[in-house]
Amino acid sequence: MQTDFTSELKPAGPGGSVLIEQERARSSIPVDALSEFILGKQWLQMQRSLLPLLMGQKLLSKRTQMNLSRPDRYLLGLARAKLLRRMADQYHWSDEEYEMAKYLVDDVSPYTLHTTMFRQTLREQASDEQQQYWLPKHGRWEVIGAYAQTEMGHGSNVRGIETEARWDPATKSFNLHSPTLTAIRDKVTHQPLDGIVVGDIGPKYGYAPMDNAFMLFKHHRIPHDAMLNRYAKLDPETGVYTKPDAPNVVYGSLTEARSRIVNHARLVLARAVTVAVRYTTIRRQFKDKDDHSEAPETSVIDYSTVQIRILPLLATVFALHFTGQVMKETFLSNRKRIAQNDFSGMAELHSLSSGLKSLCTDLAANGIETCRRAMGGHGYGGYSGLVQLNADYLSKPTVEGDNWMITQQVARYLMKVAKRITEKQGTKQETRAEKLLEKYQLPHNGTGFNILEDHSALADAFEHRVAQMTFQVYAERVKQGRSENEMLIKMHQLSHAYSYSILVRNFHDQITNLQNFGQETINVLWDLYRLFALFTMQNNALEFIQTETVSLDQLSAVRDRIFELMRRIRPHAVRLVDVWALPDYLLDSSLGRYDGRVYEDMFHRAHDLNPLNSITVNPDYKNPELVLGSGDGNAILAKL
Repeated sequence: MQTDFTSELKPAGPGGSVLIEQERARSSIPVDALSEFILGKQWLQMQRSLLPLLMGQKLLSKRTQMNLSRPDRYLLGLARAKLLRRMADQYHWSDEEYEMAKYLVDDVSPYTLHTTMFRQTLREQASDEQQQYWLPKHGRWEVIGAYAQTEMGHGSNVRGIETEARWDPATKSFNLHSPTLTAIRDKVTHQPLDGIVVGDIGPKYGYAPMDNAFMLFKHHRIPHDAMLNRYAKLDPETGVYTKPDAPNVVYGSLTEARSRIVNHARLVLARAVTVAVRYTTIRRQFKDKDDHSEAPETSVIDYSTVQIRILPLLATVFALHFTGQVMKETFLSNRKRIAQNDFSGMAELHSLSSGLKSLCTDLAANGIETCRRAMGGHGYGGYSGLVQLNADYLSKPTVEGDNWMITQQVARYLMKVAKRITEKQGTKQETRAEKLLEKYQLPHNGTGFNILEDHSALADAFEHRVAQMTFQVYAERVKQGRSENEMLIKMHQLSHAYSYSILVRNFHDQITNLQNFGQETINVLWDLYRLFALFTMQNNALEFIQTETVSLDQLSAVRDRIFELMRRIRPHAVRLVDVWALPDYLLDSSLGRYDGRVYEDMFHRAHDLNPLNSITVNPDYKNPELVLGSGDGNAILAKL
C-alpha cells in the first residue's frame, strides 16, 4: 500500500487565510453595522442561535450528499424535513425560526408547498369557518397540502385546463374528472382514494428532494365545503355561482409567492457572488504582462475580464435587496387593505410582483452561472458550492409563472395605464406606473439627463425609457392594431424595462435616506448603485437611444465610467460580501470559505470524503468485473 503523505503538504506562497485577511484590511467598511442595516439585528441573532443546533445534527451534515442517488436524495430531504419539524416542536421555534432553519440547511423540503403556498391560500381564500377548521390541522401537519399538475397539456393557460369540477346539485358535491391524458389519499393507509391516480413526476434538473406530482381524477367526488369560499361562492341549494368582487384576489397566494421570490433572489445571488469574490481574490494566475518586477502572480479578481463578470453582480445583490424590502412592505400593506375589502391595489401589486419575479429570477439564475464560469475549472467542481444551488434555482424562472409568459401581464397593465392617460378615461389612480407615464408622456431631450454625474437623473433616465417604450407599444398594439404575437418580444422588453426602473429607483431612494454610516461607506454604496445602473444601461443601450433618453456621446462615456467604478469598488469587495453574513455551513463551499482555506478544504473533500477513492477499478475491458477483486460482474445492470 502506498504511503499517504498528503497531510504534510502546504499551499505554495501565502496561504488563503493570510490573503483573505489582507483583503479585508484594505477596506474600512463596517461589516457588522452594515449587516444589521441590510439583514436586521433580529435576523442575525436568530441565525447565530440556530447554527449550533443544526450543525450538531449528523442528519444535517452536507459534506457527502452530492454522492447520493436521486431516490436517496429524496429520502434524505424527507428525513431532514421531519427532523426540522421535530426540532421546531422541541425548541418551540416561531415561524421565522423554522424558516431560518430551512434556509440554513438549504435542502428542498418536500413540505415546502405545505408550509408556504398552501398555508397562504387558506389564509387568503378560505372563509372564517373554513380557516377555523383547516388552519389548526395545517399547523399540526395533520393534513399536508400539495401542488399537483392535473394534466400534461396545460400549465400557464389556466382557462385551457381540461380537468373538470362539475357541481352535482343532487348530491351537493363536486365531481372531479380528468377526461384526457393531457389533461387523495386515505388518512390512515395513505393510499390514493378511489378515482385518483397520483405519483411523482420523475427526475428533474434539480430539486431532487421534492416529489413534484401529477394527479388524475376519474369521477372523484368532493364535498361542497372543499371549495374555498371567502370570495368566490356557490350556493349549495340553488347552484348559483358568485364571482369575487375583484377577480385578481384569487391570485393572492401567487402574488405573495412572487413577492417572496424577489427577496429570495438577493440571498441566492449573494451566495454565488460571495463564493466568486472570495475565491478569485485568493486564486493567483499569471503575472501582469506590463510588470517586469519579481511580483507574485496576479489575483484573478484584478483582471478586468473577471471584474466585469463579478462586480456588477455584487451591485445587483444590493439592488435586489432594496427592492425586495419595498415589495415585502407593499405586500403587507396591500393585505391589510384587502382585509378591509379594499382591492384597489391588487392590479398594481400583481403587475409589480409579476415583472420583478421575471427579471429578478433571471438575474439570479444567470448570475449564478456567470459566477461559476468566472471561477474556471474549480467553479465546475462539486466543491464550489454552486452545483446544487445552480440546479435548484433554475426552477425559479419557470415556477410561479414562466418568466416570458408573465411579462405579457405586466405589459398589458402598462398599456391600460397608457390608454387611461392618453385618452383621459377612467378615474385617476396614484400608482407608480401612472405617475411615471404622466411625468414622461412627451419624449424628453436625452441630453437633459446627466447620467454620469447626477444620481437622481440616472434613475429618471430609466423611468423615461420605460415611459416611452410603453407609449410606443401601446400605439403599435392598440392604435395600429398589430397582433399580440407580433408584439410579444417588445412586451417582454417593456416589462423588464419597467422592473429595471423599479430596481434603480428603490436603490437610489434607499441610499438617499441612509444615515448613521461614514462617508466612505455611503460613497461605496453610491458606487454600487451607479455600477448597477450604468452596466444595465450599457447592456440595453439600443432602447435608451431609441427612446431618446440618452445621447450617443453619453453612452460612449458609460463604458469608461463602469471600469472606473469597478476600480473603486474592488478594494471593498471582500468586506461587501461579508456583509451578507453567509455562514460556511450554508455556503458548503471550499472556494467560498470565510477563512480562505480554499485548497486545504478542497483537497480534504476530494481525498478523504470521496467514495470513489476507496475503490480500485478493473480496467480490463474483456473482464466484466468493475471493482477489482469484487467479482461483481454485471451487477450494475440491477440498478438500470
